[in-house]
Amino acid sequence: MTFPVRSGTTGTRRTEPPYSHALRAGRLGRSGLVAFGMTAGTPLTVVAGVVTTGFAATGITGLPAAFILIGATLWVFSIGYTAMARYITNAGSFYAYIAQGASRRLGVGAAWLALISYNLLQVGLYGAIGAATKPVLQQYLHVNPPWWVIALAAWALTAVMGILKVDVNSRLLVWLLVAEVVVIIVYSVANIVDPATGSLSLATLSPRSLFVHGSGALLALAVLGFIGFESPVVFTEEARDSYSTVPAATKACIGITAVLYTFGSWAMTMGSGPARIVADSRDYGPDLLFNLAGSRLGQGAAEVGHLLLVGSIVAASISFHGTTARYGFALGREQVLPTWLGRISNRTGAPIMASMAQSGIGFIVIVSYAAFGWDPLVQLFYWGGTIGGIGVLALLTMTSGAVIGFFAGHSYPEARWTTIGAPALAFAALFVALFLALRNGATLLGVPPGHPLTWIVPVGLIATITFGAVWGNILRVRHPDVYAGIGQGATSAAVRRANAAVARAVR
Repeated sequence: MTFPVRSGTTGTRRTEPPYSHALRAGRLGRSGLVAFGMTAGTPLTVVAGVVTTGFAATGITGLPAAFILIGATLWVFSIGYTAMARYITNAGSFYAYIAQGASRRLGVGAAWLALISYNLLQVGLYGAIGAATKPVLQQYLHVNPPWWVIALAAWALTAVMGILKVDVNSRLLVWLLVAEVVVIIVYSVANIVDPATGSLSLATLSPRSLFVHGSGALLALAVLGFIGFESPVVFTEEARDSYSTVPAATKACIGITAVLYTFGSWAMTMGSGPARIVADSRDYGPDLLFNLAGSRLGQGAAEVGHLLLVGSIVAASISFHGTTARYGFALGREQVLPTWLGRISNRTGAPIMASMAQSGIGFIVIVSYAAFGWDPLVQLFYWGGTIGGIGVLALLTMTSGAVIGFFAGHSYPEARWTTIGAPALAFAALFVALFLALRNGATLLGVPPGHPLTWIVPVGLIATITFGAVWGNILRVRHPDVYAGIGQGATSAAVRRANAAVARAVR
């Protein structure tokens, strides 16, 4: 990878990009930030797909209790995470936090992992959109296009939204999110009002339901269902009054998501019956949620849910696209990756080049899967989403440790619980969750024990961080001015200029 060097220098100073170093501030309020965070988590897709997968794959009925436990864990994580957001404004949140709280080299490794993980999460959604949309198109339009045609339509919409103003995206996501939440609540209330056994039971909400063999996989799956809650911090530069709105939005994402998933999964056990939920999940899969709704509310209500499932996937694609593009932008702005990625649209304020690069990756993946006949639902959506989620879980774990390191090196007026206690507790809990996810990789990925993916994922995780850290070290040696600006966000250009000036003065 080469970068332009100004003539008359020794080669350690790179050309500054001729455009703004900061995203447009004041574009997103609290509701917009929550929309980006929660739509990335695809609430309806999780309740329909992840919940039934959890019941079917593990045979354990304690998933509602798992959502409570994981929600509490992530709430503790958010205490230090959002406190750090008050002092670091950077579109590449994990990258910047780890760079400033641990080391710049490790921060670059985290950046590589974030780019790959969010790419897998975003592009993987194109593999699900065909399966979700086909039944709707067959019923209403009597057409049956190939999955990749539907995926390309979703890709085009996502690509266009990615280069528009971020507040335009947020308004669309707010409406889609509200529709998803309403459907989940209506379906869940219907299951509770008319339980399969004629009475309600709180057994699946009891912590005792988790003290069984195989609960590790269930907990890991529950963690992956929350992925996306961390997104509001990525949009800190574009938030209104980010000091208060970003922490509030992040905690709202965790709290609302935990309640919604717990309520939805528990209600599903009531609709099917605690004794039948595992068998029904294995027989019907994601259709179980809609079958239960159809039997209680009528087929029309089930069809509305199918339509909104399509909207849920599209909304998540737009949200993850925005997150991924901003990581690419942050790395281009700081010249950790090619500087053209740091270009911002003068008209919309969007990270236009990073967004277009992300769209290019999505297009190549869709065309490749179509050309080679690979399974889009399993090999793209399910595997890609799960592996990407494990990568983000690793980033959450690393960030918890970085929070402690950051506050240890600064005298900010934060309580010890915020700077040490909560991050340390979160680190321990998330490390266990990451261990369980890797240990139960076969169950999470739906492959037999010994499948190559069970070792490719952990090896790939370590290799990505390692190679990223090596690249960070190369920057330290060859471009110390760039290395000094790592994680500094919009001020990185000023840091580079100052360090370059000092280096010239010393010479």
